[in-house]
Amino acid sequence: MPKESPYIVLVRELPVHKDFDVPGPLVAEWLKGLPVRDILGAPEADPQAGEGHASLDLYEDGAHAFAKGKFTGKVTVACSRCVQPVELPIDENLLVTFMPKSELPEDTTGPEDEDGVEVADGQLDVFPYDGEHIDLEPLFREQFVLAIPYAPLCKDDCKGLCAQCGIDKNTSTCSCEKPIDPRLAGLRGLKLPT
Repeated sequence: MPKESPYIVLVRELPVHKDFDVPGPLVAEWLKGLPVRDILGAPEADPQAGEGHASLDLYEDGAHAFAKGKFTGKVTVACSRCVQPVELPIDENLLVTFMPKSELPEDTTGPEDEDGVEVADGQLDVFPYDGEHIDLEPLFREQFVLAIPYAPLCKDDCKGLCAQCGIDKNTSTCSCEKPIDPRLAGLRGLKLPT
C-alpha cells in the first residue's frame, strides 16, 4: 500500500474527474535544496513558496492509465541577479500516461554509464504506478520544478547586486568603482607620450 497522500487515485474508480490543490508548505518541501529557493531564507513550511491546482480527467485503457487536464499555479524563487523573490506563473496542459513499473525501462545506469536510460519521445510524460494506485504527487512536483528557468529574473532589465558592496542596484546606487583587471594593474601608472 502506498503512503497516504491526497494525490492518490484508485484505479478501480476510473474513469473519474478530480480536482487537486497543492498548498505552499508542500511546494516548499518539494523544492527544498534548490539554490533559487534556499537563498530566500524562507521558513521550512513557507506558505508563500507557491501553490497549484490541477483539474484532471483520469481514465484507463487496459494496463495503462491516463491523466488529461490543466495544471495552474505559481512558484516563488529568487531572482538570479538581485536575489529578490520572483513569482513565476504555471499554466500547463497535461496529458500523462501511467504504466505498470514492470513495463518501464529499468535504470541500469552505473558509474561507467553517465547517459542514463534512453527514453523514446513518446514516453517523456510517463510515470509508473503499481496497478491499483496512481500517485499524482510526482507529476505535480515535476510541474513546479519544470516551471523554474535556469536563471529566473524579476524583470528583464534587472541590474542585480553590486559585486563589491552588495547593494541592490535596482533600488539604490553606490559609489563603488569598477575594479581594475589584475592582469592590467601593472599598466595603471603608465603614461603614454602625446
